Amino acid sequence: MSEKTLEPEHKLSYEEFKKEILEDYKIAVISRECSLLGRREVLTGKAKFGIFGDGKEVPQLALAKAFKNGDWRSGYYRDQTFMMAIGELTPAQFFAGLYAHTDIEAEPYSAGRQMGGHFTTHSLNEDGSWKNLMKQKNVSADISPTSGQMPRLLGLAQASKMFREIPELKKYNTFSNNGNEIAWGTIGNASTSEGHFFETFNAAGVLQVPMVISVWDDEYGISVHAKHQTTKESISEILEGFRRTNDVDGYEIFVVNGWDYSKLIDVYNEASTIARKNHVPVLIHVKELTQPQGHSTSGSHERYKSAERLEWEAAHDCNAKMKEWILDVFENEEELITIEKNAKKEVSAAKRSAWTAYSQGIISTQKKVVSLLDNLANESENKPFIAKLKNDLETLEAPLKKDILSTARKCLVYVRNENINSKAPLINWINSYEKEQQYNYSTHLYSEFKNTATSIKEIKPTYAKDAEIVDARIVLRNNFDNILSKHDNVLIFGEDAGKIGDVNQGLEGLQQKYGELRVADTGIREASIMGQGIGMAMRGLRPIAEIQYLDYLLYGLQILSDDLATLRYRTFGKQKAPLIIRTRGHRLEGIWHSGSHMGAITHLLRGIYILTPRNMTKAAGFYNTLLKSDEPALVVENLNGYRLKEKLPTNLGEFTTPIGVVETIKEGSDITVVSYGSTLKLVEEASKELLKAEIDIEIIDAQTLLPFDLNKEVVKSIEKTNRLVIIDEDVPGGASAYLLDQILNKQNAYQFLDSKPLTITSKNHRAAYGTDGDYFSKPSIEDIFEALYNVMNELNPLKYKKLY
Repeated sequence: MSEKTLEPEHKLSYEEFKKEILEDYKIAVISRECSLLGRREVLTGKAKFGIFGDGKEVPQLALAKAFKNGDWRSGYYRDQTFMMAIGELTPAQFFAGLYAHTDIEAEPYSAGRQMGGHFTTHSLNEDGSWKNLMKQKNVSADISPTSGQMPRLLGLAQASKMFREIPELKKYNTFSNNGNEIAWGTIGNASTSEGHFFETFNAAGVLQVPMVISVWDDEYGISVHAKHQTTKESISEILEGFRRTNDVDGYEIFVVNGWDYSKLIDVYNEASTIARKNHVPVLIHVKELTQPQGHSTSGSHERYKSAERLEWEAAHDCNAKMKEWILDVFENEEELITIEKNAKKEVSAAKRSAWTAYSQGIISTQKKVVSLLDNLANESENKPFIAKLKNDLETLEAPLKKDILSTARKCLVYVRNENINSKAPLINWINSYEKEQQYNYSTHLYSEFKNTATSIKEIKPTYAKDAEIVDARIVLRNNFDNILSKHDNVLIFGEDAGKIGDVNQGLEGLQQKYGELRVADTGIREASIMGQGIGMAMRGLRPIAEIQYLDYLLYGLQILSDDLATLRYRTFGKQKAPLIIRTRGHRLEGIWHSGSHMGAITHLLRGIYILTPRNMTKAAGFYNTLLKSDEPALVVENLNGYRLKEKLPTNLGEFTTPIGVVETIKEGSDITVVSYGSTLKLVEEASKELLKAEIDIEIIDAQTLLPFDLNKEVVKSIEKTNRLVIIDEDVPGGASAYLLDQILNKQNAYQFLDSKPLTITSKNHRAAYGTDGDYFSKPSIEDIFEALYNVMNELNPLKYKKLY
């Protein structure tokens, strides 16, 4: 390969060309030294776990050269060389991540919340507003689940298509330059076996978005060879049918050896041009890579690689091959030796600096607590026991925060019955330190800026005197019409969401009005639909991604749980994706259409609001609320509510339903009944029958499960009625157990109860098919009546005689 091939558009002098090559080699060597020293830090106990990018350095240099401001990466936890090459990772930051340093300045990727190798860039200013993403290189926050980065990659790429093809989006020039940005994905060869990879790959080919996927292929997935992973042992070969032709859209596919520096640069430059200019997705299969230290610090690759394979890896190590190439071109080994020596010194110094920065605060705390415990021991009757714990703490050379706090708390137990002066300072320190560390480890699950969704005040719907009574779906449809008209960055998409206006006609006619890009149909592929939404939301758009039924959410649940729900948390509030997921559930009939697995969702989606409106006006208000904020949410519409009648408000697109606020929809004095969604209709019907039996229940609509009742209104009701019943369609121990915990433990309502709290749920299985199957599987009006009647029978058996 000639020198001229490697030159950029402007002609480099020989010295400039040489300097650029040597700078690349320096980055590769520094990255390798970080991997080698990083493994040592884990094995000596200074770090918990390590997974490194050694063996992948050279292709990442080529990727970095093609990566421009405004571009996005959605990658894989071995991309440290790429991060160094784009100027977003220093050796000191590498080691700060390894040590889990909780200072966001020292470890800017997650403030110690994720293990090393998980990178990000900051998309938000200190006030939570968007930065100008066109003035920086953008890295979406990494996650560990294999192939989990792929669905998000699709959305990051699709955003460029939206910015290019929707005229109203041209003004959003801090998010895009006419859609000229590429979303670059990286993945290991074994992880291409995952369904998320294939689903995303197919979807990108359909959508024709500017996405370039690099597959780093070292022939193994942990210890398992490619012959057990991939048909024909080649991902590019089996994806050949996706290759575009002159007549049919598809992919451009490249295959290149991972040690061939000059060829890699040619390939990445060509891929960049194709994707950036023509919005054609590209696959780059980077073969013949190595993994010099094995998969991770938890094992050794000598256990599963043959002697012949290890010998081949030594000969084909990409750094060594790059060095050979440089020597062929420049014939000066002394410069390379100098680079290598200096790299060792630089990385070693960075490691020491990072360790000092990480440990000095802990050492200082250790000394302070030792002093507090020394004073405590000298005053206490249990001096020998406290002194032993203090001495053990004092002798730790590399203490953890856990060691210090744990010791202090143990010592406090010994003086629980003693009234001594040194006790209060220790208690004060424990309380202060726990609060300080909870900030480091427990903040930013939801937004902590001013415009949180829970801060949006309620605006009630208004009605004309002669308000039209319509099918409830019309309220929803007309509200979406107002939203699309008012917010030109809102996009709605999903299965059947476009041409027919969704299966329940809540989007009827809106595709015709706003176009196929803003109201779009998708394939049957829930995981990548979620990825589309996450990626586009990370780029400043406001997507509403539709999942046809709540049950189908399970196909996309891993992406929502591992990626969207943790995004703010794992970036210490530095990235956001205000995606709205729209679906419908409850009261359809059958195992896979019963739509009530709310308990699972409330546990798996902490970090996403879970909203359960009882009717379409409430649902419309939730969408309006969410668009005033910037947080992700799942809205579960009432499946049986679309054809019920509701009044048509006059302030569509304006009224809001508050998040985290319950609503008392019927006052009563005997029992507090909490429910949500479609079950409320049954409770209301049962309440009419109960009144005939002289039982007056108070009905509270939870409205939102995450968060639940921030104003603690339920406990006020229980203080009046002294009884609690929770009703929902989930299985026993599901959402009803979650609500019970919130009410009894968080609101401390147990102190006002005169009867055992009761939950009325579905049977311990999914709903059987048909109307009778539904009746015998889920709570019925009769079930609710009898359970509430029995509560009153226990209170006054003479007045409320047993039914059976």
